[in-house]
Amino acid sequence: MASTKVNKQELFASVPVPKALFTMAVPTIISQVINLIYNMVDAFFIGRTGNPYMMAATSVTLTLIMMNVALSNLFGIGGGSLVARLMGVSKNEDAKKVSAFAFYGGIAIAVLYSALIGIFMTPLLRFLGASDATIGYASSYALIVIVLGALPSIVSLVAGHLLRNTGFSGQASMGLSMGGILNVFLDPLFMFVIMPKGQEVTGAAIATTLSNTVSCLYLLYALHKASKEAPLSMRLSEAKAISYANIRALFSVGIPSALLTGLFDLANICVNILASGHNDLVLAGMGIVMKIERVPNAINLGICQGMLPIVAFNYSGGNHKRMQETINTARNTGLLVSFICILLFQLFAGNVTRFFLSTNSSDPADALATIAYASLFLRIRSFASPVQMLNYHTSYCMQAMGKGKETMLHAFVRELLLYIPFMFILDKIFGETGLAAALPVGEGCAAIFALWLLTRTIRNTTNKTA
Repeated sequence: MASTKVNKQELFASVPVPKALFTMAVPTIISQVINLIYNMVDAFFIGRTGNPYMMAATSVTLTLIMMNVALSNLFGIGGGSLVARLMGVSKNEDAKKVSAFAFYGGIAIAVLYSALIGIFMTPLLRFLGASDATIGYASSYALIVIVLGALPSIVSLVAGHLLRNTGFSGQASMGLSMGGILNVFLDPLFMFVIMPKGQEVTGAAIATTLSNTVSCLYLLYALHKASKEAPLSMRLSEAKAISYANIRALFSVGIPSALLTGLFDLANICVNILASGHNDLVLAGMGIVMKIERVPNAINLGICQGMLPIVAFNYSGGNHKRMQETINTARNTGLLVSFICILLFQLFAGNVTRFFLSTNSSDPADALATIAYASLFLRIRSFASPVQMLNYHTSYCMQAMGKGKETMLHAFVRELLLYIPFMFILDKIFGETGLAAALPVGEGCAAIFALWLLTRTIRNTTNKTA
């Protein structure tokens, strides 16, 4: 047991940075990609129906589902980054109380979110762009995946963050990946075997919720087991014993992290509203692209999440040289991934988007038009990948260092001052093409601000220590 603690300490404190980052990031990347695949599986199998209105319905609900991530960040990243910083100064008893508080906070916020969506589902879906042709499909999917499925989904994500930030990246990734792998098999079973024709969206929703539940059960077991070796806890008594100072520290990072993801979701809501204002086929095409472009994003988020506990540990421990090396290594790796993906998307946009929607349907003209929109949007929006990486990277560095105000400032500038205004302006001038172009333009401007903010923050931190 003691040797395990030493190994975790060494991983954060003394193992060569490329190896430490590889150890932490690779399992996280795998789980991110597998979870992305299972999100894409719904789109893929729904696309086999050749029904663009079913595809548009899942695009409408995507922003509500992504709110699960925002809410889990409130306690998962807020609590996880604080646990890593407390480990860096050997305050393991405080870290246990923080982890227990984060765990029960995740449960509470999941129950509240489920209730609110259940009460306001129809007006919310209408606001997000659901038309008469898509509202039935969207309601069915949201009822099962969000109202019934938010609890296992959010608790899984919180548990994954807590495990990852104490060095159990492999266990976190195993649990999060398990649901994705299971969904690959359950989706076609429920969509095309168990449920009747016309209920494919409902079948996909049931498969997704069952998969998330299995994943949640495994992660609860992993969290309980890891608590014997790491400063983790699921005891309600320890959650109640957390200090006010640590609650403030948790929310100082958790709230900006949740707002960051929430503002990203708000931007996607604006995309859906503007796209649906053109027609349902533009909305369906944009929905396809918003799933495909998550491939480089998932890899880069995995890199950043693997980086976070190493940066947090060394920041609190005062080893700023190692912290800076970790930051640089993660950034350069993510940029390489982004440029490779740009090249691939430019070359194979048509092939990739066609994969998500069958043209062998009762209305192949609509399917072909949707694919044409999606191919164009993918080629344009793919140029945002490297600057998105710079924005993710800055945000996770701020969260690792406990810089909540800076994280929030970056989020507001990125989404509210840049991306969303560009979205409305370019859509007004250039139509749906301008809407697609708003992503690289807005993210590019935000990345310039992010680099300045991160450089200033690190310089101030180093000067204070000196």
